[in-house]
Amino acid sequence: MNRFMTLLMAVMLTFTATAKTKIYKIKVKNGEGKEISMKQYKGKVLLIVNTATRCGFTPQYDELEALYEKYHAQGLEILDFPCNQFGGQAPGSFEEIHAFCTGKFNIQFDQFDKIEVNGNDESPLYTFLKSEKTFGGFDQNDPMGKRMHQMMEKHDKDYASSSDIKWNFTKFLVDRKGRVIARFEPTDKGEKLENAIKALLE
Repeated sequence: MNRFMTLLMAVMLTFTATAKTKIYKIKVKNGEGKEISMKQYKGKVLLIVNTATRCGFTPQYDELEALYEKYHAQGLEILDFPCNQFGGQAPGSFEEIHAFCTGKFNIQFDQFDKIEVNGNDESPLYTFLKSEKTFGGFDQNDPMGKRMHQMMEKHDKDYASSSDIKWNFTKFLVDRKGRVIARFEPTDKGEKLENAIKALLE
């Protein structure tokens, strides 16, 4: 192997390692507003979700808690980031949001401070997630997926061309090595999500 190829392989290996571990270098704020490192989740399968308490998809909290209870012991962590960017459907303070979610849905997974997931003030975590998995479209064979597509297209005919988060309860699945494996839109079926989680935990 010549010197150039050796150098090229070294660069590629460094890039791959960086891509895997970049998520663990990011810091986020917990419910108390304190910065914590994503490194504390190293070795876990992560499901990262932007949520809202007054959305048509809010009942998905029940599904998320069921997944957490079923797979947490096997290494699943669910990270909940409330976001008020979509229809103003996550109003109130973190304390109010957390009280609602624990009272109504009995959530036990980690819930973080409110963030923005698009735009100039978006969380570095979401900048990373969107760079790894762009928007793949809504399933228009599904009635809710078709409605979401029509709603988005009405406001922006080119909405599908960007990696932006489109709505509440978009989910990113991250494996134990920090690689972003999949992105699920809020209209994706729970069975599809659970199967992907199971595959990473096995």
